[in-house]
Amino acid sequence: MGQKGKGSSERLDALVAQSHQSRTERERGYREQALKMYPWVCGRCGREFTRVNLQELTVHHRDHNHDNNPPDGSNWELLCLYCHDNEHQRYTDATPGSGKSAETTATHNPFAGLADLLNRDEDSK
Repeated sequence: MGQKGKGSSERLDALVAQSHQSRTERERGYREQALKMYPWVCGRCGREFTRVNLQELTVHHRDHNHDNNPPDGSNWELLCLYCHDNEHQRYTDATPGSGKSAETTATHNPFAGLADLLNRDEDSK
């Protein structure tokens, strides 16, 4: 690889590393705030947490915007890993065009020939 390609690759690697570090710092900030504000209980299933298993309690953004972190915590709720995954899956399933490909979309219309069948039954009477 030439010098130009190597420099571009290094800059890209540095940018990606900086982006990951910024995200981690931002998450650490709102997570720490949320853990101070709210009891260590899953907001959905009610499971209680202690320092031993606290890593299994996540901060969920109610509006699904991870950049919306008001200081009063009004966009956060604490959820266990399982309830958090479930909430995001429900959100994805309810969002039109959320990545479902044409292969997974139903194309069969079971009522496509219904009018013809009904008309044929009427004609035979």
